[in-house]
Amino acid sequence: MTKKILYLFIFLFYTANSYAQEKALVKYPTNYTIQSLKDSPKDKIWVVAHRGDWRNAPENSLQAVENCIQMGVDMVEIDVQLTKDAQVVLMHDGTIDRTTNGKGKVKDWTLDSLKMLKLKDGLGIPTFHQIPTLEEVLLLCKGKILINIDKGFDIFRECYELAKKTGTLNQLVLKTGKPYKEVKTKLGDQLNEVAFMPIIAAGSTESLKILEGYMKHYKPIAIEFTIKKGEEGILKEFEGYRNQGVQVWVNSLWSRLNGGHDDEMAALNPTVYDWYLNNHVSMIQTDRPQLLINYLKLKGRF
Repeated sequence: MTKKILYLFIFLFYTANSYAQEKALVKYPTNYTIQSLKDSPKDKIWVVAHRGDWRNAPENSLQAVENCIQMGVDMVEIDVQLTKDAQVVLMHDGTIDRTTNGKGKVKDWTLDSLKMLKLKDGLGIPTFHQIPTLEEVLLLCKGKILINIDKGFDIFRECYELAKKTGTLNQLVLKTGKPYKEVKTKLGDQLNEVAFMPIIAAGSTESLKILEGYMKHYKPIAIEFTIKKGEEGILKEFEGYRNQGVQVWVNSLWSRLNGGHDDEMAALNPTVYDWYLNNHVSMIQTDRPQLLINYLKLKGRF
């Protein structure tokens, strides 16, 4: 009888251990819609790639986005600007000097002219890649990955129409640091058609008042927080937001955004990312998406 109990114990131990290993290797299911973000399990961490996979392709390029899709990234963050002929293109800066072999302001160039230029890689070397339009990127992402548009508030109408045209409105998250009333005035009833996220500086009293305005009048899909050292008191609020069904987004890009828990520290020691996991952060925007994905898989959180 004792041997039978021992064998049963051993069987249960190895079964549970096997299940835990499988769970750590299996990605949480998602169909890459805003609804999947709303229905997300509380322990799921969403990986957001900053400007695409810019370490292995020019930032904000089609290839940088495609790399993220192939990597299994949950969301890609992109930046948009408007051309002289009112076309929406991917570009972080207001000028093309840093990221292309051309010079000048995006708004002073037509799309046809911009398409003649070459995007530079992370070392500033021109490549064969071209500046993509937002429409091209939305079509590439359709049904494959969520999309976060930065710098798009001032050209919301153009972005909105392109998302409707391509059938990707249900994959899109817009964001800004502006107050709710200003956002509501600009977006009107269309605020109810898009997923929206305010950007909040944890150490700013004015910014925290802006957050109060959103939580009073409009439940955002997520809140993006920037946290400097000494501002970690905001962390105690994160569990409360998660319990309300609001995702908590923190950037691991640079130390000034996360109290020093950044990607470059994580490259030396990935346990740096435990700070996010232990503080109820559910969305991490990163410059090292593959590193973060690999670590989250080990922790059974991806």
